[in-house]
Amino acid sequence: MLPKTLTATLFLNLTQPPLLFRSSSPRPTSFVRVMSSESTQRVFQLKHDPLTGNSEWVIIEDQNDDVPNFPNHQHLLATTSYLDMLNDSPRNTAFRQAIEKTITKPCRVLDIGAGTGLLSMMASRAMGGEGFVTACESYLPMVKLMKRVLRVNGMERRIRVINKRSDELHVGVDVPSRFDALVSEILDSELLGEGLIPTLQHAHDSLLVENPLTVPYRATTYGQLVESTFLLKLHDLHNNEASASDGICLTPTGLESVLGIKRQQYAMHCDPIGKEIKLLSEPFKIFEFDFWKRPESCGETELCIKATTGGSVHAVVSWWVLQLDREGTIYYSTAPRRTNSTTSTSSVHWCDHWKQCVWFVPGSGVTVSKGEEVHVHATHNETSISYSLYAKGLKTEVLHHGLKAGDLHLVLSPERAAIYGDKEWRLLMRKAVESALKGKSRPLCLITDDSVFLPLLAAHLSEESHVISLFPGLMERGSQYLQAVARSNHISPDRIEVLGKRVKQLTINDTHNKKVDLLIAEPFYLGLDCMLPWQNLRFWNDRTMLDSILASDAVVIPSRGMLKACAISLPDLWKSRHCLNKIEGFDHTVVNSTMGACGQLPGSEEGPCLPYFVWQCGDFDVLSETFDVMEFDFLKQISQCQGRSQVKFTKAGVCHGFVLWIDWVMDPQNSYVISTGPDKRHWKQGVKLLGTPRTVGPSDGSENVEACRSAVLEASFDPSDGDLKIIPDFL
Repeated sequence: MLPKTLTATLFLNLTQPPLLFRSSSPRPTSFVRVMSSESTQRVFQLKHDPLTGNSEWVIIEDQNDDVPNFPNHQHLLATTSYLDMLNDSPRNTAFRQAIEKTITKPCRVLDIGAGTGLLSMMASRAMGGEGFVTACESYLPMVKLMKRVLRVNGMERRIRVINKRSDELHVGVDVPSRFDALVSEILDSELLGEGLIPTLQHAHDSLLVENPLTVPYRATTYGQLVESTFLLKLHDLHNNEASASDGICLTPTGLESVLGIKRQQYAMHCDPIGKEIKLLSEPFKIFEFDFWKRPESCGETELCIKATTGGSVHAVVSWWVLQLDREGTIYYSTAPRRTNSTTSTSSVHWCDHWKQCVWFVPGSGVTVSKGEEVHVHATHNETSISYSLYAKGLKTEVLHHGLKAGDLHLVLSPERAAIYGDKEWRLLMRKAVESALKGKSRPLCLITDDSVFLPLLAAHLSEESHVISLFPGLMERGSQYLQAVARSNHISPDRIEVLGKRVKQLTINDTHNKKVDLLIAEPFYLGLDCMLPWQNLRFWNDRTMLDSILASDAVVIPSRGMLKACAISLPDLWKSRHCLNKIEGFDHTVVNSTMGACGQLPGSEEGPCLPYFVWQCGDFDVLSETFDVMEFDFLKQISQCQGRSQVKFTKAGVCHGFVLWIDWVMDPQNSYVISTGPDKRHWKQGVKLLGTPRTVGPSDGSENVEACRSAVLEASFDPSDGDLKIIPDFL
């Protein structure tokens, strides 16, 4: 599965030109790699500074030591899905059983995307230490970690590790001969997104014998038609914003395609919204992909699905089932619990690395009656699956809703589309900006972030205003978007200006020698949707750098940020992140610190804060009051902040950590506050897991005498690197 990280990696050689490629395993998603003549490799990992938007290359060198020797390596690997995957016991057991059943005698085995080498070690053990196992892993930090795991388990002489992509391997050069067996797990929630098809194609063409042994043996994708108002809000911005009363149209009629979400399957856990989903069909089989033979690059199928009840088809929910052995006795499934599949492991097991996928049907969906047939046309290419639907015998194409590939000027995340379509959020933003503009004549408004709503709102609320947007992430695309929709919003395009400059480059000349009267942000920065909440404090850094061009009575929106927290029970998430010991008999304790595990860490080490949609994290229960941790005053320049708060437990239970978020206070009077807490499902929160879960209870009398009645949470914010340190102390 792809990592939860925005990093890119450059593998550099001084003797050969670079080769661009996309990773097909759970690694950073874009990097360049070339080996040197001495087989000594240097990796440049792209590190992003969320406070400035700047990026720098951090050097990782292979110096024949197996310790990752680069800065913040814990955070680098902690933001991937490796740890969660290795804590998936049903997955590990299924692969172990299938490998032992499939590889029964010594042979040549290839493991593609080997990770920590778990499947390689399983294959070697299944052959009694004989045979020939090659572990192919393209990501250098993981290669270094794998070598440590192999050494701890006495496997370093049994398994050959090659730090290349599988499609870079050549028989007679990198390996002596073709392989008899393939063990591999390069699957994402959609199944194909990590490059399964091209990886298998190359393996069958160049690396495997004819009719090889494979684990897994086959994968089958399934789907189900559903109705869900919640899912509808994640993509149908045009119809959702129609109920807003602010007069702003982000997707004006005739320009619906100017702003939208990318047409692709969207990974999410569907069980938490089970009560908000109406099932309109039985599950149906879509595609089968065999690992033991060369797959086709493209495929399509036409299905007639009978509606089990009437409604509007808002989405296709899909999942996959792995058949790991040839006989069909060992399975692993990512199906939601409601399917009651006999091959489903999800009914008793939660994991974060594989979820279900949602394909949003464009517009307001397809209306069907009970018993009516819905025609589903499914297609796949090398990396994705897509659908089109029609009903009532009328072949009305709804997949692209009349759009062409290049029509979308701006692409949003589903959560951002839902926020922009939320009439309560829009009303609050309108009131805050409206209040700030009162009494200001010909105001100059500066929007520092990537908000597409605020430039239109500011121009709409004050006909005398001049609006400048920086669009640090959207840049030229943002300018094109505003030009396209301004007139439809009755705004002269010359009243909104987009500067192609960074904040630190901005001078009074760029504002036409006029000081800024209103500095605004949501704040929202493109690319930080999946990051920690306080990384949006880039706005505070921006405000500080703009201090010299702000008017003495300038209004800053938001005026403050309040870091909030609460104690929480998160048994499923904690289990997926806890320290590894033995996995199917193989010691993995050496990876814990590097992967940011929680629990049983040596000395004072502790796991990092990580971003999650808490409502997507399996079972959870809030155990304390919400409390303030610290305040960020945006009316002042950015500075170090510290906070210390008492935790008041309101419920007995097991505390696995603390959830943290920022409430954006839009005005000094606290009249307008936008919360991004765990009850707000369109924002991610930060989760700080404890090393050891604690039994807690309210101070007014829990029966458990061992329950902790009090705790303190300390926090410190360092503006030099944007780091927020959280220290919990149970008293």
